Amino acid sequence: MSLGIDKNKLAAVPLKPIPQTKKEIQSFLGFVGYYKKHIKDFEKIAKYLYKVFDQQKVHEMTKEAVKLYEEPEKSLKNSPLFLMEDWKLPPKLYIDACGEGLGAALHQTKIINDKPVERKI
Repeated sequence: MSLGIDKNKLAAVPLKPIPQTKKEIQSFLGFVGYYKKHIKDFEKIAKYLYKVFDQQKVHEMTKEAVKLYEEPEKSLKNSPLFLMEDWKLPPKLYIDACGEGLGAALHQTKIINDKPVERKI
């Protein structure tokens, strides 16, 4: 059994224009937030984009904000499939910590059609 993003649905919904208002950034983050499990560092991206729009009176996207705005679409297009755990495969433990928080995840990785397929356990 596998779970992933339906590429046909993703292709049918083009990336929205670069947001110019706080309401537009909220709409964009709500749209991609549905797939946040498939987007690396989604929380950091969302936090940065909200911060940009809270601090600026004239809402112009900086180069870094535009780069972060495009990151969710790239992540979704390259998203791996998620599979049920296979207890015959070794697990991998990923840990991360910074000034804003810490986290850990236990994963298993399979290679299917020369593409890594990773599953959180």
